[in-house]
Amino acid sequence: MDHTVLLCRLGSLSAFHELYEEPIFRLAFSLIKALDRKDATAALTAWGQFLSRLDEAGFDSPGAWLSDRLRYSDAPWPRSVAEDRPVPALEERARRDIETLTALASLDPLPLIEALDLPAEVGLSGWAPKVPFTFEELREHYKAHGCGPFARHRAFLWEEGRLLPVTDPDVPSQQQLIGYRRQRLQVEENTRSLLSGRRVNNVLLFGDSGTGKSATVKSLLALPDTEDLRLIEIEKGSVAQLPRLIRSLGTRRQKFILFIDDLAFDRDDMTYSVLKTILEGGLEPRPDNVAIYATSNRRNLVRQTFSSRAGDEVDREETIQEKTALADRFGLRIPYLGLAMAEYLELVERLAAQAGLTLSKESLTAQAIRWDARHPGRSPRTAQQLIASLAE
Repeated sequence: MDHTVLLCRLGSLSAFHELYEEPIFRLAFSLIKALDRKDATAALTAWGQFLSRLDEAGFDSPGAWLSDRLRYSDAPWPRSVAEDRPVPALEERARRDIETLTALASLDPLPLIEALDLPAEVGLSGWAPKVPFTFEELREHYKAHGCGPFARHRAFLWEEGRLLPVTDPDVPSQQQLIGYRRQRLQVEENTRSLLSGRRVNNVLLFGDSGTGKSATVKSLLALPDTEDLRLIEIEKGSVAQLPRLIRSLGTRRQKFILFIDDLAFDRDDMTYSVLKTILEGGLEPRPDNVAIYATSNRRNLVRQTFSSRAGDEVDREETIQEKTALADRFGLRIPYLGLAMAEYLELVERLAAQAGLTLSKESLTAQAIRWDARHPGRSPRTAQQLIASLAE
């Protein structure tokens, strides 16, 4: 494909029109345009900028960069394939675009350098022409893994109405979790049901601080055979925008847990009404591939004060009851309560053995009881803090 034809084809991409937003693609376009005009100055400028951008992005060739962008594209054709909604006309446009991008990836830099008719002393460096993608291979990739950011990442943050990928999420392994096995099994079973395509309960993990509620949810990404699971942590200030997020997830092939950590509402916080509607189900139902998991140190989620009970509202008791009943709208409510003394001492002994401490059982028990007196709340967290202090 000569420069003029390639230039026209690149300028008329339709199925992957989103590539025009990429600086690397625009520089490639500028390079081909300059070569077509035989404008050596413009070509050299675009050449250097193009290679520099590829280096910054971590790619050694246009083909490698295109392969990455196409595999994780969220354009209409990848979406239609991932959602099993074939559109023949769109597929034909995608096929033409892939043919064009194949020609771009196949460009050999040596003839390009020669076409500029530059002195040998200029010594331009190039790239290895390669095409690590095909139309059929991309289609199979979308079918198997989905498309867009959900095909590349498994964890996200929802902040100020924007979805931000987390490239290196904090995911505890099952071996790192301590105690509360019965509670964790309930969460895991509900999640397995979600992955199997069944409509499941929303989950509230409530109880004492430091018992591992948040770790339980995050560790779900480490379970085997959960490749289709995605975890989206919801900033509390963005709860009001949750309906828009949920609506956008309904057609995706993946299964989504919307995770709200340390959930609690003040008396006049009206955000709870948005969450109440989502949990109860409004006119627009929650998709089967979405569930809400929340943690809270409060069973009823709503902070109450004496002033809230002594107002002049005629039906204030009814209002208080309505607010505190928000937790009841979670179909699965799992308590994470503080450990009994015997459980706490057993946990301390096990952690001490894992840490290689050589204290006698009597001495360790005495240390644990003193620590408990100074640090109220027997939990895995306080037990780990005790072991850390003894290991110093």
